[in-house]
Amino acid sequence: MHEEILEKLKNIEEENDINILYAVESGSRGWGFASKDSDYDVRFIYIHPTDWYLSIEDKKDFIELPINDLLDINGWDITKALLQYKKSNPTLMEWLSSPIVYRESFSTAQKMRELLPSYFSPVPTIYHYLHIARNKFEEIMNTDQVKIKRFFYILRPILACMWIEKNGTAPPMEFKKLMAEQQLDDSLVSEISKLLDKKTSGLEIDIEPKSPIVIEFLRNKIIHYEKYLKTVRNEKKSDYEPLNTLFRETLKEVWN
Repeated sequence: MHEEILEKLKNIEEENDINILYAVESGSRGWGFASKDSDYDVRFIYIHPTDWYLSIEDKKDFIELPINDLLDINGWDITKALLQYKKSNPTLMEWLSSPIVYRESFSTAQKMRELLPSYFSPVPTIYHYLHIARNKFEEIMNTDQVKIKRFFYILRPILACMWIEKNGTAPPMEFKKLMAEQQLDDSLVSEISKLLDKKTSGLEIDIEPKSPIVIEFLRNKIIHYEKYLKTVRNEKKSDYEPLNTLFRETLKEVWN
């Protein structure tokens, strides 16, 4: 699949007259809890030739390929990516720490990583992860058995909130890194480890009875972060100019 993905990225470049700067795995494979039949979620950042940007027309700033059972691939133009970066978009910032990198051309991605301290905003990011966790938690509360993957779709954003509260930095993409940073009860760690083994050795549709210890942990953390967000303020203000500079430097680096 790695070779097939690289070939598709090359075809996308040729068909759209672009250069792909950065392409990564963004789903469960990047998170570290893929099932045996998990699909591949490929995300990329690309740039057009300079003249493409010298226009008053509104132009499409993303590329999406039709999704199939095995591959979901889409990307953002660098202008869209940098605007989202300025907003501390959590998904984009996750891409920059993905453990599975299909393509990293030129210096753009590394420069974005270096700018992270200036653009990462803790409060909106906790809001983002808490929103995901709370919605997914409500979905599983009306059932006796749950798809194992659903536990991790709640656990991971909660652990990301915990990382941000503790460190004040962008959380890593990988689930095990998030877990390793926290001091959790041994019984909870054991239960999560069992679920993780079942998830990675099984199929996407595999189900499991709701785990009382995991449910209680998630409920308490959701309540905690709902209260926590009422006590903190978002005072982060970011500047356009470093990103404008990065955009211009990338144009020069890629197209000379």
